[in-house]
Amino acid sequence: MIAPRRKTGSLPLLVLVGALAGCTSYYEIPIETPIQPKLDTSQFQRVFVAGFVAGGNDDIDGNLETVRLLRSQLRQKGALRVVESEPLSLTTIATEQLGIELPPPTPAATSEPSTDPPAGGIREERDLEPFDKFFENAEYWKKIGEEHQGALIVTGTILFRPQTTSGFVQREQETYDEFGRRRVTPTRVYMERNGYILRPTFVFIDGRTGETLHTETFREEILYNQNTQTPALSSFFELMDRLLPSFLNSMTSQKIRGTRVLLK
Repeated sequence: MIAPRRKTGSLPLLVLVGALAGCTSYYEIPIETPIQPKLDTSQFQRVFVAGFVAGGNDDIDGNLETVRLLRSQLRQKGALRVVESEPLSLTTIATEQLGIELPPPTPAATSEPSTDPPAGGIREERDLEPFDKFFENAEYWKKIGEEHQGALIVTGTILFRPQTTSGFVQREQETYDEFGRRRVTPTRVYMERNGYILRPTFVFIDGRTGETLHTETFREEILYNQNTQTPALSSFFELMDRLLPSFLNSMTSQKIRGTRVLLK
């Protein structure tokens, strides 16, 4: 009589469990995994964050705030020398070069002087599509590069706009019975929520030739309860903070931190 075959698929797991049970202790050690940059920047000594075609919200100057933030990050974590120069008013320059006519802008609420006039007709992602040709103008960008010693140029578009959504969301409702026992019940509630969408496109240009080396687009959004009052600038920085590691990885090597378990 032939004996039935035993399943052995769980044997390695049992061995591992037994090994863990037999160990008196274990400990974790930190490890770092390097991630190579997407761009080879070894041919450059400087980086010039030139400016951005910005729109979507007149309460903040998207061009100026983005330039400041990226330059600050590159000074701290980048390997190239950051060129300190006034941001270019690219919305104005691009509309003049391309002959784009924007509707009249609304008055800006910011008290700080803007590098560009209020965004006017740049309100949605589709409004930025005509500006793609501006970054293909190699002659113009080569001229900008020559003015900054052949630096790697960082430019692109920034759309930061408010959004309002409504619909059912799940919330936890807390109740107590006659004996004082707490009970949490998930419920669906219809709510209106306000927030912001951030949609940047970063364009990396070789300042020696004016040619585009790399382009990358991101999209982040955040929503708040209707009674939550959050300044636009705070939301802008919160959303930018989410994508900064990916932006930096385009130019510099980054490290992912984790842990490894060792048995003793």
